[in-house]
Amino acid sequence: MSRPSVPGRRTIVFLVFPDFQILDLTGPLEVFSQAERMRPGSYSLRPVALEPGRVTASCGLPVIAEAARDVISDPDDVGSVSGADGADTLVVAGGRGVRVAARDDRHVAWVAQAAARVRRTTSVCTGAFLLGQAGLLDGRRATTHWQACAELAERFPAVTVDPEPIFVHDGPIWTSAGVTAGVDLALGLVEADHGGALARAIARQLVVFVQRPGGQTQFSAQLAAQRPAREPLRRLQSFIAEHPDADLSVPALASRVGMSERHFARVFRAETGSSPAAHVEAVRVETARRLLETTADGLDRIARASGFGTIATMHRAFRRTVRVTPGEYRARFRSA
Repeated sequence: MSRPSVPGRRTIVFLVFPDFQILDLTGPLEVFSQAERMRPGSYSLRPVALEPGRVTASCGLPVIAEAARDVISDPDDVGSVSGADGADTLVVAGGRGVRVAARDDRHVAWVAQAAARVRRTTSVCTGAFLLGQAGLLDGRRATTHWQACAELAERFPAVTVDPEPIFVHDGPIWTSAGVTAGVDLALGLVEADHGGALARAIARQLVVFVQRPGGQTQFSAQLAAQRPAREPLRRLQSFIAEHPDADLSVPALASRVGMSERHFARVFRAETGSSPAAHVEAVRVETARRLLETTADGLDRIARASGFGTIATMHRAFRRTVRVTPGEYRARFRSA
């Protein structure tokens, strides 16, 4: 069956189940709700469940959901009420209860049937396990919460699991990383439907610092690095973050903590999980991203302020880590 092309208002269907993660629902739902407020007629929103009525999230908060079969049903099920002609996008939540749902043949079958009847199917966080169980990720690139990426890859070897991006778009399938990345995914969907101006307006309304691109990594440099046990290394991490344009070579950093270069490099990797050079580059990329998002400074000035020195060096680092050039990043994600 061909996927419906729905002009005007698009119906977004959110699948929930017992012990789902509440932010996996409310984050994307609020993004689409803001879009509807700003541009009336854009979206209608319908939380659904296989067992309709009160569905309790893992935090204990109940949500009232419609019957999934009454919104998107099996086309061969003559006795059901089909709303498939109006259903545009399926959003599958994740959370503690997803593994139980992924073992439930009814959930898996419904997701597979629904995906065949909507324009695009998406998952937030570990909702990717339901998509994987339904065979929707086979031969595709996908992501999920960083803690679950290895498990997703092991359970579904036909899937190319990328643990780095905030969200991944592969054909009609969109998958996102953990929890708040669902907001980034929803902003990406709004941008695809209605353009970047509306998506950025929603991001500002929700006080999201910037609409992050899907290719951005799931962690900031500080979050990605382990916290060192040694106080001198903790102070050094703070110095690097506060002075990205300083001399941050291994000899200079080793001197600041009173170690030999070889010993410093070994200790830094052991206590932070990355080499000094990799950590410094991550901090500099993060600094450059922030300046690209929030200032009108030229690329040469940003390259110097973030410690890269030259535009060419910054360009190479961006292509390697963020997967877009600094100019492309600014064009798409600069805050108004």
